[in-house]
Amino acid sequence: MSETTKLWIAEKMKELMKYKPIKDIRVKEICLNAGIERQTFYYHFKDKYDLVAWIFYRSAYDTDIISIESASKSMNRMKSDFIFYKRAYEDSSQNALWRYMLEYFVERYTHLAKEKLHSDIIDAQLAYSIRFYCMGAVGMTQEWVLNDNITSSETIVQMMFESMPKNMYKLFFEN
Repeated sequence: MSETTKLWIAEKMKELMKYKPIKDIRVKEICLNAGIERQTFYYHFKDKYDLVAWIFYRSAYDTDIISIESASKSMNRMKSDFIFYKRAYEDSSQNALWRYMLEYFVERYTHLAKEKLHSDIIDAQLAYSIRFYCMGAVGMTQEWVLNDNITSSETIVQMMFESMPKNMYKLFFEN
């Protein structure tokens, strides 16, 4: 029931985002649109930005971050849900989606690096490279969603992987 409620609220948020930016949407409006009480919303999400992040996390969860095919499919889902991601990327608040995405991917790559290295820690250079790469990849994804109607997701992902710092590339693709 909880997952169903969260999905319902997410759909209603996406509907609202078709007509206005995140900053102009109030939790009261989301609740009214979803036909729920405010306490139901706050039981599931701490605020509207947490809801937007949950929508992203749910979409990205099954993506294999070192597979061109899987990452491309994920980016194609972003394009198919264009209005949501456009509005989310246009938001420049302190809780903007790109910040959630950055932390999400840093965590995913860090976890994968630790698995590949069979270690609970990674060195400072690899940690820096992961953060550097993720900042660039999230920024370029934002640029792609907002400004590029031509380049395929496969090409974008290939360019991202080819731009990966050498220490990361070696760890993820040559081991």
